[in-house]
Amino acid sequence: MDNASKRISSPSYTSHVPQEPEQELILIKFDEGDPRDPQNFSYARKWAITLTSCVFSGITAASASSYSISYESMMHDLNCTQLQATVGLSVYVIGFGIVPLVSSSFSEETGRRPLYIVSSVLFMLAEVMNALAPNIQTVIVSRMLQGVFGSTGASLVGGCIADIWQPHERGLPMSLFAFSALFSFGLGSVFGGLIVANPHLGWRWVQWMHAIISGVYVLDVILVMSETRSSIVLTRIAKDTRKMTGDPRYRSSAEINKPSMLSLIKTSCTRPLYLLLTEPIVQSFSIWLGFTWGVVYCLLESVTSEFQSVYNFSISETGLTFLCLRKVIFIGSIIGLMVNIYQDTLYKKYFPTKGQEARLYMACIAAIVLPISMFIYGWTASPHIPWIVPLIALTAFIAGVFVIFQVAFLYLADCYGPYASSAQAGQSLARNTMAMVFPLFTQQMFAGMSYKWGLTLWALLSLVMAPIPWVLVFFGSKIRSHSKVSRKILEAEEQQLDGEKTVVSSPIEETSMRV
Repeated sequence: MDNASKRISSPSYTSHVPQEPEQELILIKFDEGDPRDPQNFSYARKWAITLTSCVFSGITAASASSYSISYESMMHDLNCTQLQATVGLSVYVIGFGIVPLVSSSFSEETGRRPLYIVSSVLFMLAEVMNALAPNIQTVIVSRMLQGVFGSTGASLVGGCIADIWQPHERGLPMSLFAFSALFSFGLGSVFGGLIVANPHLGWRWVQWMHAIISGVYVLDVILVMSETRSSIVLTRIAKDTRKMTGDPRYRSSAEINKPSMLSLIKTSCTRPLYLLLTEPIVQSFSIWLGFTWGVVYCLLESVTSEFQSVYNFSISETGLTFLCLRKVIFIGSIIGLMVNIYQDTLYKKYFPTKGQEARLYMACIAAIVLPISMFIYGWTASPHIPWIVPLIALTAFIAGVFVIFQVAFLYLADCYGPYASSAQAGQSLARNTMAMVFPLFTQQMFAGMSYKWGLTLWALLSLVMAPIPWVLVFFGSKIRSHSKVSRKILEAEEQQLDGEKTVVSSPIEETSMRV
């Protein structure tokens, strides 16, 4: 037996093999540099996969924000109340928060590509359903379905990036993911406002535009997206090898003691919740980013009503304000992108001494910028102050959100490795729950407290949460050392360094593993 051979004890596996109770298996693994390994894909292929994933994230973010700008047109056409229309926004976010609890872990066991294809097709059909809706009830149902199928665009991107990029390479891909989500969130509002402002169009055309763009994306994901989960690729290679050779001994490590479908579903549903409820790092980022994401929905929700009530803007003028808001989000996203590129430089410099916590330096700065920008936005919402001033404050706010959005995904991917999608799904649940709840009381809160004091309340709460990244910078490694999940991941990585990734690449290799 050569150096690639490993001996393990796994008595339960013998019941799955119709041969001797103790038999030799040929374990299929990747050789170093094997091009079939997703981490060894060419840079062109990696970037094609990354950009395809980010585009879906952008499409779903734009769909979330463009819906709210078309309330008035929808209310007139469907004879519904604003609260009913707002429910359509909230149920969209419910799908984003709940479905990843299953889909993220499920993708870790069954593969990313099938979920991308199925989700993109069904998301497009849900957009068509929305555009053809005869009443508000159908709109609400279609929006819920859009959230269910569109959640893949947010929940799996971080996992895909972690699958194909090494930790020191993830900075720019993850920055593009954050950029696509936040910039498209604002871009959707802009185009929605411009469409709705046209008297010959309306809210249905907003949905038709999304349906057309989603249809083009379906072709893109089918042609470009590859499977990025290495365990799934190895399992397929093993199956092909067994079929080609007729030898049932060829196995991937994922096929040894493979859980039942019931057990797989149970794991898929519980792993993200387990990480959310037991891991302090996941909890802290979930609370912080969840609150911030809810405020994003509040601020962008408030732009229309604020500029109409405070500055007496008409619908068409509000559309022009959204054009300025597009520039605000674009500039804020560019600033955030530049900051994150600099953060990536700091990470590479300080990783040898700080470990994963080297990801958090710019998040500490963003934690201070967020409450300050909210204070400015709230206290400059006055007819005596030019309307461009609160938009400048929004620019700083968007830049801060961009930074912590990316840091959350990168830091969790670094800390939780193969379970990155599950950790991010737990964080996504908290984030989207906040985004679901906040719009339901935004208008009532601002009506009762005024924009100034309502936004001051958010700024104060944001100030209370500002210490979170600072605490993790100084004590994150100690916190992770007490985590059972982090210790298991560290042990697995050490095993790989000891040679677990040395593989049998040839299907006829006479290397075996005794079970």
